[in-house]
Amino acid sequence: MRLDPLSLPLSFHAQDARADGGTRQVELHREHVVLRRAVLGMRMAVNVRVSDFLGVAVRGIDDAQMLVLVHRDPALSIPLGSSSDADEITSAWQMWSDIFHLPQLTEPPPRMASPRRRRRNAIRARRPKFLVRRRAGFRLNEASVHRDEREIIARD
Repeated sequence: MRLDPLSLPLSFHAQDARADGGTRQVELHREHVVLRRAVLGMRMAVNVRVSDFLGVAVRGIDDAQMLVLVHRDPALSIPLGSSSDADEITSAWQMWSDIFHLPQLTEPPPRMASPRRRRRNAIRARRPKFLVRRRAGFRLNEASVHRDEREIIARD
């Protein structure tokens, strides 16, 4: 597979393990990419801006190398071409990177970790809204409790 970066827009089919039939249709434009696939009979189209991709990467496959348009979500990454000729891959890698204005990635990017949530939250220590209306506990009237006294009990 080898796509020509100078003939954009392009439309082609790529492998997708989770899609029905194992393929998805990719429409590649200079500003955006449209991925069309069906999953369990439900057809969908995902429109992704080119600026949302991390870059163009070279990945090794057995004796050949593959150019991939890499996204944070691996399911949205798009294969651009494969070849066993190193010079051909290098020139195509440079062209795709220039056309999309994306960096050239040499290795898979590290997984972006989501920012940690704050552990100490001022609101978390407060009581829930419905408990604020209630009193904290049941207190007996101090005047009605008699301790250390002889109580008089009236019987009928």
